[in-house]
Amino acid sequence: MGFRIIKTAAATLLSILLAAAAGIPNAQSAGLLAILGVEVTRKRSLRTITARFLASLVGLFFGCILFWLFGFHYWVLGLYVLFGFPLIVRSGYKEGIVTSSVIVFKVFGQAEITPFVLFQQIELLVIGLGSAGLVNLIYMPQAEGVISAIRKEVDGYFSVVFTQMARTLRDPAYIWDGKELIGADQAVKQGLAAASREMENHVIHPDEAWNVYFYMRKEQLESIQNMLQLLSQVYRQLPHGEMVAELFDQLSGDVLAHEYTGRTEKLLDELEQEFQEMELPASREEFEVRSAILQLCRELALYLKIAKQHKAPVGAGPFKKLSAGKSS
Repeated sequence: MGFRIIKTAAATLLSILLAAAAGIPNAQSAGLLAILGVEVTRKRSLRTITARFLASLVGLFFGCILFWLFGFHYWVLGLYVLFGFPLIVRSGYKEGIVTSSVIVFKVFGQAEITPFVLFQQIELLVIGLGSAGLVNLIYMPQAEGVISAIRKEVDGYFSVVFTQMARTLRDPAYIWDGKELIGADQAVKQGLAAASREMENHVIHPDEAWNVYFYMRKEQLESIQNMLQLLSQVYRQLPHGEMVAELFDQLSGDVLAHEYTGRTEKLLDELEQEFQEMELPASREEFEVRSAILQLCRELALYLKIAKQHKAPVGAGPFKKLSAGKSS
């Protein structure tokens, strides 16, 4: 049983009891409005309840005009659907079409238009939608633990990817199926969705740290894709490949760290200096492979730059909420 079902049941029961206590006929209609108002996040709930309430006012106004002009006949309800629904959509409250229909049909059922009847419908809206909003605001399940687990999963995938890249550089004949890369992409998408829901549950001062982390990983995945394309061009074993493989071995550990260590970046700078002091390629084949390795280093530098922009370095003092989640 999902937690949303439990919240819906609580909101429904609360709204029916309040409507019955207020003496509203067919108090169960308040329960239907409450069901329509329960959402998965606090912000979405506020938007939905506002849209449904305003749509119901528009629908109630238009429905009363139709009933006053043509009377309470079934075919008038057809006119309401035919012209009222487009009016509500044009008003920008299409989420409230069903809610407005509940209110208009209740007025039709009472077959009279009086201030008392109209007040009852407003009261019904406030009780039904208000109960849903109250239940949503009181409690939403915290997703911190779930998001943290997804972050660890993503970091683990990245670590394996870099280990496999190092192995490929040492042995170009090695074949890797790339399943960890697919898993990382799926986990990042899952993390982005969970982070967005968590942000919407904080109405005031939402924390964007998790969103920043997963967007960083999304950008880095694109960089890794570029590195893999360059890696596919390394078809010969060279000492240069072994040296770069050591960088990826280092990075496979750094990506699990809680902060930006800068170790891989330092090693990369030293390696590029060493490359510049080496002799030029002796053959076209060696030139092509060394060129691909050099471009691979350039792409690795871009990857590290993305990490450096979005996380705190070692020794930067107290970290923000997610500094521990932003590794290389």
